[in-house]
Amino acid sequence: MKIPKQAYTLEFKELAVKRVKDGQALAVVAKELGLVEQTLRNWVKAVAAGKLSGAGGKAVTAEEMELSRLRAENIRLKRELEINKKSGGVLREGCAVKYAWIDAQGKTFALSEMCEVLEVSLSGYRAWKRGGTQNRRRLTDSQMLALIRAIHAELKGAYGSPRMVRELRARGFPASKERVERLMRDHGIRARHKRRYKVTTDSKHGLPVAENLLDRNFTPSAPNQAWTSDITYLWTDEGWLYLAIVLDLFNREVIGWSLKPRMTADIVTDALTMAWFRRRPAPGLLHHSDRGSQYAGHAFQDKLREYGMTCSMSRKGNCWDNAPTESWFNSFKNERVHGIQYATHADMRAASFEYIEVFYNRKRLHSTLGYRSPVQFLEHWIRRQHQEKRVA
Repeated sequence: MKIPKQAYTLEFKELAVKRVKDGQALAVVAKELGLVEQTLRNWVKAVAAGKLSGAGGKAVTAEEMELSRLRAENIRLKRELEINKKSGGVLREGCAVKYAWIDAQGKTFALSEMCEVLEVSLSGYRAWKRGGTQNRRRLTDSQMLALIRAIHAELKGAYGSPRMVRELRARGFPASKERVERLMRDHGIRARHKRRYKVTTDSKHGLPVAENLLDRNFTPSAPNQAWTSDITYLWTDEGWLYLAIVLDLFNREVIGWSLKPRMTADIVTDALTMAWFRRRPAPGLLHHSDRGSQYAGHAFQDKLREYGMTCSMSRKGNCWDNAPTESWFNSFKNERVHGIQYATHADMRAASFEYIEVFYNRKRLHSTLGYRSPVQFLEHWIRRQHQEKRVA
């Protein structure tokens, strides 16, 4: 299978450009989103000219990004403070722990500014990097704890001890399950957990509903065979914001999403449009959702027919029929929402975009996928398909 050339929606482009306007290096943002640098540079120029457009949308200006541009003079100081905050106890540790933190933050901060803030030399970091795992082995409990705390802060409390063990090993530090569990337990380091409830499914309508054709078959054998979709709520000081996502069950990647202040029909059609432009699946794909009016409505059903997709819906009142999507929402809220106060819709939009496109799809270790990220799992599968074809 070859992943088609992607076309990005306006919502995606706006939030990608906002990361650049808020101080991230263009090259870093392009890398973390899997974009060609020139593509992102073109989007930045289009925003400045008021001509940014996206797949399935029309050209509009981006007032929010213009406002963020006015704050550019404060960016350097803010980023230095952010490095200090995120690095936590690493500042008080030896070079090996600092180097490990710097190595993990390459997609977030420029290498030179991290070395400057953490008071280590660029040449020293590069020598450590060349030394491979040999330079990374003998960490004391206090050094290991500092590294765990730094990763915990970096990933915003997303990982409990099982994923933390995998993350440490992936970064070149031998770590036993027992040792990591002990250090995290003794020092109160744990994964985030949840709160607040709001109903998002309105199934009391007279619209036609589809049969449950998915029937809880959550493990398709290839990409673009079965997608699931749902809506959740996100609280901010400006009021509720709603998030609709489309998940490919094969690699659990969020391939489409939309954020809006109201649960109108366009929130689900926009999420589906993004997913289609990213994957362009062949006709016959099974799309599964709940029985909500947004999914049963004419606008969404017309869009499914336009894309040649077959509709499947959960049984009434049975959330387990769409368990992977419910699980995704649970992880997202535990790791980015509960216990955090978001002042504005713009803040929540930026946080959601970072979680989906930067962290979850490309970095987060997924137990169902053998502790690979969704993008890593798909790339591995594609390489294996190519190898099998060559052998045949």
